[in-house]
Amino acid sequence: MPFAAVNGVRLGYEIHGTGEPIVLVMGAGAGGAVWRIHQVPALVSAGYQALTFDNRGLPENGPNPGDFGIDDMVSDTIALIEQLGWAPCRAVGLSLGSMILQEVALARPDLLSHCVLLATRGRTDAFRAALIAAETDLLDRHLEVPGPMAAVLSGVLNLSPATLDHDQRVRDWLGLFEMSPRQAGPGIRAQYQACLIPDRLEALAKVSVPTMVVAFEHDRLTPPHLGREVADAIPGCLYRELPGCGHFAHLEQPALVNAEILRFFADPLPGA
Repeated sequence: MPFAAVNGVRLGYEIHGTGEPIVLVMGAGAGGAVWRIHQVPALVSAGYQALTFDNRGLPENGPNPGDFGIDDMVSDTIALIEQLGWAPCRAVGLSLGSMILQEVALARPDLLSHCVLLATRGRTDAFRAALIAAETDLLDRHLEVPGPMAAVLSGVLNLSPATLDHDQRVRDWLGLFEMSPRQAGPGIRAQYQACLIPDRLEALAKVSVPTMVVAFEHDRLTPPHLGREVADAIPGCLYRELPGCGHFAHLEQPALVNAEILRFFADPLPGA
């Protein structure tokens, strides 16, 4: 994997396919490789070139300072797009990645031609703040939740009731969660803290990039009503809510998610 030197850190990245470029920005605690499971194959098959990368703070990038915030991650995304000469490009974000892209659209609209925000929000409410505080408290105490309990908690937070109620599917997911090592360290802590965004809804009224918000019906981390607020704030923004999906909809129901992304990129303003 090549690395890009931006803003004093290294970001591992990969480019897939050929065609019009799309930048994929992942959420907290996960690497760009997650996009390669379902989204990259669909985008490449549709004739696009896809960029995946690891946000600062991930151990895969090597030593990273733990004293950064979302503004630094926004600057990294801007610098990477500029360094690759990809502007203007399409972009897709997930969770924290969507919050990063919202700010890129505000700061540098010239870099983006279209923007898809999966599982986003424009403010931090009390429950999301409590979740982040609990996660960072565990990291600060150097405590590790036992594997089976961590897997169950991940399932409850990230999967839909349909998956949790399907015996074989939930066994598969829980096994995957147990095999996946929990990310830790100051960089991961900083990523979770970066999710504590202030209320940006008023500022988002200045976004001029064609944008679509996609929310997931059973998302407990970024519930649909918070995504709807973002869509209502951004002028002309499209809003889609996918049924039967949790926060991990890009993995749980990838065909639905990919279809919305591709439909928007093909016709960002249907009926206009």
